[in-house]
Amino acid sequence: MLPLSIAVIPWGILVGSYAIEVGLTSLESQGLSMIVFAGAAQLVALGMIKAGIGLTSILLTTLLITSRHLLYGMALRKDVSPLPLKWRLSLGFLLTDELFAIVTTSKEQQFNRWYALGGGLSFYVFWNIATLLGIIAGQSIPNMENWGLDFAIASTFIAIIIPMVKAKSILVCVLVSLVSSVVCSIYNIEIGLLISALIGMACGTLYARMTGEAV
Repeated sequence: MLPLSIAVIPWGILVGSYAIEVGLTSLESQGLSMIVFAGAAQLVALGMIKAGIGLTSILLTTLLITSRHLLYGMALRKDVSPLPLKWRLSLGFLLTDELFAIVTTSKEQQFNRWYALGGGLSFYVFWNIATLLGIIAGQSIPNMENWGLDFAIASTFIAIIIPMVKAKSILVCVLVSLVSSVVCSIYNIEIGLLISALIGMACGTLYARMTGEAV
């Protein structure tokens, strides 16, 4: 988890500094990362707050952005559902793209609740430390959102995805999702992320069945 945590530090700094620029207090800015704990959703919500958009629209938009976690939850259901409620709630809160990647990369390794909890908590700590650094910097350095720190978002996802492309069907899934997400972005389709994920998975599964590749 450490390389992914380090890679996401610029992203957390951006969130913290942007929250200050939007007008949130230091406590509110830190609380956003502690409670919401979703970088992309936080950035979008802050932009909408700055634009004066209402709470209902913010909630619906962030729900759509984080809808991919529904797919993550479905993928982990067989491992997590037998656990007690306190474990399901804890791992559900800590579930991020990064945590999902490390607990599903190795198919041979049996799911370990403590391993998942440790990975999730370490990332949570890093994220909030990065946010705190951004809050401090945002109070003294103006316009940090123009520094290009948001590239950390793309670099983190690249680091997560590339090691997982071990079969042609997965490559098909990635490429189709990529093209679909670009098209959805061009046409401003708000649920483009979810649509692209579903289309990509469908195409990857179809390719695997047509070619006889084991899924």
